[in-house]
Amino acid sequence: MLITGTFIDEISHDIPHQNWSAKEWDQDFQHMAAMGIDTVIMIRSGYRKFITYPSAYLIRQGCYAPPVDLVELFLTLADKYGMNFYFGLYDSGRYWDTGDMQHEIDHNKFVIDEVWKQYGHYKSFKGWYLSMEISRKTKGAIEAFSALGKQCKHVSNGLPTFISPWIDGKKAVLAASGQISKSETVSVAEHEKEWTEIFDGIKGAVDAVAFQDGHIDYNELEDFFTVNKKMADQFGMQCWTNAESFDRDMPIKFLPIKFEKLKLKLEAAKRAGYDKAITFEFSHFMSPQSMYTSAHHLYNRYMEYLKSNQ
Repeated sequence: MLITGTFIDEISHDIPHQNWSAKEWDQDFQHMAAMGIDTVIMIRSGYRKFITYPSAYLIRQGCYAPPVDLVELFLTLADKYGMNFYFGLYDSGRYWDTGDMQHEIDHNKFVIDEVWKQYGHYKSFKGWYLSMEISRKTKGAIEAFSALGKQCKHVSNGLPTFISPWIDGKKAVLAASGQISKSETVSVAEHEKEWTEIFDGIKGAVDAVAFQDGHIDYNELEDFFTVNKKMADQFGMQCWTNAESFDRDMPIKFLPIKFEKLKLKLEAAKRAGYDKAITFEFSHFMSPQSMYTSAHHLYNRYMEYLKSNQ
C-alpha cells in the first residue's frame, strides 16, 4: 500500500507555516512526483479569516485578501506534473465553536459556484474535498455532506467528492490539549453502527471516505480498517486511508512520524483491501525541504520502502 496522494495544508492553525514561494512549491511538487504521488488535496480553501484565493464572496464576509492566489498556483503545478487536484471547501470555524454545520453550508454554497467558475477549466481540477471533519454522529453532518457533495457534483458535471473523518479513539484529543490520550473511546461496534447510518445518509453525494488513521492504537488498526472497508463497499464508496505522517504519541504536537509506525499503518490498510493511501501531509512531515530535518529522513526511508515494493 503506497502513498499516492497528499493533503496540502496551507491554511492551518496547529502546524507552522513554512513561508514558501512558488519556487519552493514547485520543488515540492517535484519531490511528490518522484515519490509516486498522483493526487494533491488542498485541505481547505480558507479557515476563519485567512483564505487561499481572492474570493470576492469571502472577502465581503470579512476575510483577508491573500497576497498570492494559491489555488491558481497549485492547479498550475498539478497541471505541470500531471497530478489530480481536489479542492477543499471553506471552513468558517463556526462549527468548531458552536457544533452547528449550517454556517458551513451557507458559505460553501457560494464558494463552490465561485471556484468552479474561476478554476474549473484547469485540466487537473478533478474533484472536491468536503473539509468538515467529524468522528461520530454529529448534528447536521449528514445534511451538510449531502447538500454540499451534491452541489459540488452538480456544478462540475459529476466530479468525485470525498471526506476524511477521524475515529474517536484513545488519541482523539484536542491539539491544544497537553494530553496525548483519553480513556473514553468508541468501540468497533459503535463505530460501525454510527457510520453505517452516516454512510446511508450521504450515499450518492460522497464517492470516497479516507478515515484518519492516527487516533487509534496500532493493535486496533486491523479491526477498524476491516469495518471501514465493509461499510464503504456496502454503500458504493471507495475506501482510502489517510495515513498520517505525523506522530500523535508524543506531547510535542506535531512532529514527523517514525517510519516503522507509518509502515505498520500502510500494511494494515493493504490487508484490509483499501483502494488508495493519501497522507496528511507531505510538505511538513515527509518533504526533503520540510522545516523538520526528520522529515527529510522519513522521505529517504519511504523511498527505500517504495523501491523494495516495486
